[in-house]
Amino acid sequence: MRVLFFSIIILMVSQTASAAAKIEHWQTPQGSRVYYVRTEGLPMVDVQVLFDAGSARDGEKFGLSALTAGLLDTGADGWDADTIADRFESVGANFGAGSSIDNASVSLRTLTDKPLFDKALATMQMILAKPRFAAADFEREKNRTLAGLKQEEESPGDLAKIAFYQALYGNHPYAHPDSGTLKTVAALTRDDVQQFYQQYYVAANAVIVIVGDLSKAQAEQTAESLVKNLPIGAKPPALPDVALPTKGTEQHIEFPSTQTHVLVGLPGTYRKDPDYFSLYVGNHILGGGGLVSKLFDEVREKRGLAYSASSAFVPLLRPGPFLVSLQTRNDQTPEALKVLHKTLADFIAQGPSETELKAAKQNITGGFAMRFDNNKKLSTYVGMIGFYELPLDYLDTFQANIDKVTIASITDALKRRVPLPLLQTVTVGKRAK
Repeated sequence: MRVLFFSIIILMVSQTASAAAKIEHWQTPQGSRVYYVRTEGLPMVDVQVLFDAGSARDGEKFGLSALTAGLLDTGADGWDADTIADRFESVGANFGAGSSIDNASVSLRTLTDKPLFDKALATMQMILAKPRFAAADFEREKNRTLAGLKQEEESPGDLAKIAFYQALYGNHPYAHPDSGTLKTVAALTRDDVQQFYQQYYVAANAVIVIVGDLSKAQAEQTAESLVKNLPIGAKPPALPDVALPTKGTEQHIEFPSTQTHVLVGLPGTYRKDPDYFSLYVGNHILGGGGLVSKLFDEVREKRGLAYSASSAFVPLLRPGPFLVSLQTRNDQTPEALKVLHKTLADFIAQGPSETELKAAKQNITGGFAMRFDNNKKLSTYVGMIGFYELPLDYLDTFQANIDKVTIASITDALKRRVPLPLLQTVTVGKRAK
């Protein structure tokens, strides 16, 4: 009955979180940073533990972070994957693990009824503290990764992304794909995974996020129990700075497809960048606003050169990519690139109109509260705030920061942060004769 009750709750409308979500912050005795938000109305909680252990920490063993995270729930102490799955299912809890460029994380969503919560939390704690990394599980996950990498070789979109990151970042830890390469993953060993886990999955390198119907005392107990059996360890050294490319380049990868994938860009912005909000609003007008953006209008609506065209800034610990992307018919690639570059150059030089700026601000702020209108969404935002050490009032001040953006601040930021002569261009498709 308890599992059925949980399923019914999931189907209900989740509690709306206000923009004034109160984030409380402290450290555990083991040195882990904790970010907590009390929400009431539904007897559930979302818990995340994030580690500075993303693919940027792979070293030369590309794919190691992703492989380690993928193995966490395949076995812990005396439990195999089926036992772990059964333990979560028996209390109606959802567990996940994964990694990205900057971090690796585990997450838990469970009811706060004490017997259910205690069992789910104990299972999560065991996964964190005593993962087995059994040889058979390692080989299976490694082979699954290799199969996925082989499939990527048949995807022009994946090939474009891999080449694009390499063009932007060179020898920087951001340059290689999260999942690694066929060569590097094939060379990984179970010892590599164990050593990576021992180095990075430590209390001093952990950020704990708790959002839900728990008191602060319960949240403190939860946080301490999650890391109490982890070694204290140490945070890894800061990632190296990102340098802009020294010159613009154009790279074409021949591929037997009817469409050409186009990516153009540079290293862009980072999470604590003073220019972030100006770049964010500016990009919304340029290519981040979907059907109403300049790129979509110029490339698709006026000329029919692509089904869609968009742009994005991807903020990370260090400057993540600014990218403009589109797909176009092979024979239209030169014209599409010409329109892309002209639209970008004109926008950087002139900026938006007052009407465009007002519409963008209304669009961004009008839907902002819906981005964290339930526990799960809110916990994702709190995790971002905690991991990147953003101000605790980030959600409260977001709309005010958007309102402060001006045409002048957009053009100033874009001119400094997107030097056109240094743009990197990658195309993947069949070159038209």
